[in-house]
Amino acid sequence: MTNDDVEIVSRERRYEGFLGIDEYRLRHRLFAGGWSPVLSRELMERGHAVSVALYDPAADSVVLIEQFRIGAYASGNPPWMVECVAGMIGPGEDPVEVARREIREETGLVAGEIVRAGRAMASPGGTTETVDMFVARVDASHAGGIHGLAHEGEDIRVLVEPFDAALAAFFDGSRIGSSFTLMTLQWLALNRTALRTKWETRP
Repeated sequence: MTNDDVEIVSRERRYEGFLGIDEYRLRHRLFAGGWSPVLSRELMERGHAVSVALYDPAADSVVLIEQFRIGAYASGNPPWMVECVAGMIGPGEDPVEVARREIREETGLVAGEIVRAGRAMASPGGTTETVDMFVARVDASHAGGIHGLAHEGEDIRVLVEPFDAALAAFFDGSRIGSSFTLMTLQWLALNRTALRTKWETRP
């Protein structure tokens, strides 16, 4: 099935703030034939984002960030989350350039080569947001400190950890990580040997 198999009856903006919420009334074709009844669905419009794992192939370490997240707090999880660098893509912006900008703003580091690690929807049942995932080569030897943009309310601590230890901490349940941090680190785990071979032979 395609977009042509969906009929939008109405769409109304219900909330406008940091996020936008639209109410759709729609129907769609059914696998068994015919059409569904008219359904009401709320959809969050947040824009699109990048998630970037920062990897130092010489040290075999990753640079991660820690910051407060209201969603984690409201769900009863520890509100300071350890994550990959991430940021929103503005209209007309190139995702790779957004990744470079966010790396500078959130860690103070300058990235070398950046490779794509996939693309996924954040939660297709309730938001249009997609996330482009990347792995960036960095020198972690001087990483650390507190970063972020004060006018955006950012208070970001930079962490450097051995790759194996970081990945194990996410998957053994000792850290409740964001889904895109987990996916990006898992992609790095699958491609780490090839990346180290490639990057360690370059200046």
